[in-house]
Amino acid sequence: MNIEIYTVVNTAHNLMTHGKGILAADESFSTIAKRFKKVNLDSTPELRRVYREMLFTAPDLERYISGVIMFDETIRQRSSQGVPFATLLRERGIIPGIKVDLGTKPLPFFPQEKFTAGLDGLEERLTEYRELGARFTKWRAVFKIGDTTPSIECIKANIAALVRYAALSQQAQLVPIVEPEILMEGSHDMESCEYHTRRICSLLFNELVNNRVVLEGLILKPNMILPGKNSEQSAGADEIGAATVRVLNRTVAPAVCGIAFLSGGQSSVSATENLNAINSMGKSSPWSLTFSFSRALQEQPLSVWRGREEKIKEAQSAFIYRARCASAASSGNYSSALEEHK
Repeated sequence: MNIEIYTVVNTAHNLMTHGKGILAADESFSTIAKRFKKVNLDSTPELRRVYREMLFTAPDLERYISGVIMFDETIRQRSSQGVPFATLLRERGIIPGIKVDLGTKPLPFFPQEKFTAGLDGLEERLTEYRELGARFTKWRAVFKIGDTTPSIECIKANIAALVRYAALSQQAQLVPIVEPEILMEGSHDMESCEYHTRRICSLLFNELVNNRVVLEGLILKPNMILPGKNSEQSAGADEIGAATVRVLNRTVAPAVCGIAFLSGGQSSVSATENLNAINSMGKSSPWSLTFSFSRALQEQPLSVWRGREEKIKEAQSAFIYRARCASAASSGNYSSALEEHK
């Protein structure tokens, strides 16, 4: 193993430190604007900076969080003390990361489906992000379950981009987080989610191997196996955990460094309960099974903060509480008693 790849593998293992997860703070301008609007805030550059600083400076964050995925704007911002956010995180022992895809666009001739853009100029952007302090990256592809979707054409287009991104990231000495997400939107049942997740992950790992991506230096960020939001089917955490572990065992190469689940629109408590069940069911799995949550960690602190300086400490406490619960779930040690004794 050459020194460049050794560096990537070492970083990946540090991100997968037992009992820790990854904070996804890489919301696009449109996504964070929607979240701010829910608490009656305008999404200005300064408010976004203050909000991210509130999260990144929360006491004890490094006990539960190994890395933070940032947005392009965020990695260029500084704290109120003039410290670049990447430096601030690194000084706390937290690894800075960056979202490098440029969002989704309609897939030509497949109007109900999307592909993720961002490969053009990616090599140059990766070099710049490493200079700015990033040590890992993330690329998200989305798939929607419908009567005829996801099509094989959509799957192949998005996997080709995910694989090329992963290879370019490792070439730039950055750990790629590969995120194939089946959206919760829709009325599909768990069986459909399991089937399509298996289709996507099987093809994904076949192509990663064919393109010589080093799996030991890669992190998978998948969806959990869930029924659609509009489905009449209900599923308990144990059922979700069993189905999710079953798919992983059938599709994910044992060499992969770790798996960090997205919360995918679940509530904070549901995402935590389901992650705990996954760890309980997957104790013999060859990978670390942790979290890379966004809304499931941030929804409560944002609701407390609402742009008020006097609420920062209270909001930070709410944030760290959710991170502590997710940390416990990543070890299979979460219980509802934690929710009762906040």
